[in-house]
Amino acid sequence: MRVVLLLWFAVIAGLLAQTEEVPFQKQVFVARNRVLPALVHVEPIIKIYTRGEEQHAVVTGSGVIFSPDGYVVTNHHVAANAAKVWCTLSSKERITASVVGSDPSTDIAVLKLNTEELADKNIPHARLGNSDSLEVGQIVLALGSPLGLSRSVSMGVISSIDRYFPSQGTMISPYNLWIQTDAAINPGNSGGPLINLRGEVIGINARAVFFAENLGFAIPINLAREVAEEILKGTAVKRSWIGIDIQQIKDLKEYLNLPDFTGVLIVQVEENSPAAKAGLRPGDVLRKIGDTQVNALYEESLPTIRKIISGLPLDQKTAFRIWRDNKERTVEIQAVEEPLIDEPELEAPKWGMVIKNLSWHIYRMQMLSDFNGVYITSVKPGSAGEYADLRAGDVVRKINGETVKGRQDFQRLYEQFQESNTSPVFLELIRGGHSYFAVIKPRAEL
Repeated sequence: MRVVLLLWFAVIAGLLAQTEEVPFQKQVFVARNRVLPALVHVEPIIKIYTRGEEQHAVVTGSGVIFSPDGYVVTNHHVAANAAKVWCTLSSKERITASVVGSDPSTDIAVLKLNTEELADKNIPHARLGNSDSLEVGQIVLALGSPLGLSRSVSMGVISSIDRYFPSQGTMISPYNLWIQTDAAINPGNSGGPLINLRGEVIGINARAVFFAENLGFAIPINLAREVAEEILKGTAVKRSWIGIDIQQIKDLKEYLNLPDFTGVLIVQVEENSPAAKAGLRPGDVLRKIGDTQVNALYEESLPTIRKIISGLPLDQKTAFRIWRDNKERTVEIQAVEEPLIDEPELEAPKWGMVIKNLSWHIYRMQMLSDFNGVYITSVKPGSAGEYADLRAGDVVRKINGETVKGRQDFQRLYEQFQESNTSPVFLELIRGGHSYFAVIKPRAEL
């Protein structure tokens, strides 16, 4: 009798397990079917410069259509420097797309499909969800083209909803808190959607830790949506800047033995920045921006404070409440537009060189006193630039006595001097933190 009962309970348990499994499996299918038609396999043909000459390479990534007009969100590191973009849709139609705009600070880019190339003008698009409602342990699906294998789906859970990474090298993300997931994310998944079981996009896959067990990271869709909307208003996201870098105050709070101490620690003030001119110093504690109290006990709060600063008005001063030497004081600062804007490299073939706008790394390494100039990324062997002893990393500050404020100034002056290619060009540069001068001679004199 006991054996019969045990067998009976085993049968019932098996039936119950099946009834629980079927609805869950259907949820996965429904979620997949809602987003998979909007998945895009992205193949940008990017421009790269080697030894001063333009070359091309094909990279692989993913994207997701988020509007019936054919706009696609993907990663900046997928679409940056694209000379042409091929997109393969879920219908397997392969068409071209254009890069509307890109934001390296959040790693978000927007493409526009050339819909006139489509046989079927009805474009499927995915619904964007709300990443603020995510929970650790929530089941998610990652869609994309890992290692070029298009229309792939992997499943996992959300491991963390507020992972923070400090900027390192070319990986910068000062405004991002990342969704961590154990759903498989590999090269080629970048730009693809992370979705919930309702078939809503809740993140854009962007990073993975190699040689680790399923450590993937996605950009929350609320941030991606905000940046995409800004890009659609223009072509680049413009942010306000005052010239400070900040750090959490946990250690300082413990050192001061002040349990109720709040704020965010200022660790760097850029020379000649609005913050420097207002008298801010490293070691000051920022307590309030305008009417907004700020507090960063842990580093996860830093992106929010940076976003507050990036949204400050440019046409008026803002009150900053700071703590210094056990006293509080208020200073007024008028923000300016972020000075160093990432733009594609520019080739100057007659001079045999490729230049780019200044980066923060070059600005600090070359100990510049202001943000004027462009830096040389490569020089072509045997060119006029090599004969002038120009080198990668040099910063061009002036051309024939005229200040070069950035890439556009350099292009204008370069084109102007090409009209008369018989006169030498005098360059004022910074090399290794010191002034350096060079003369580019006409080709006939070399």
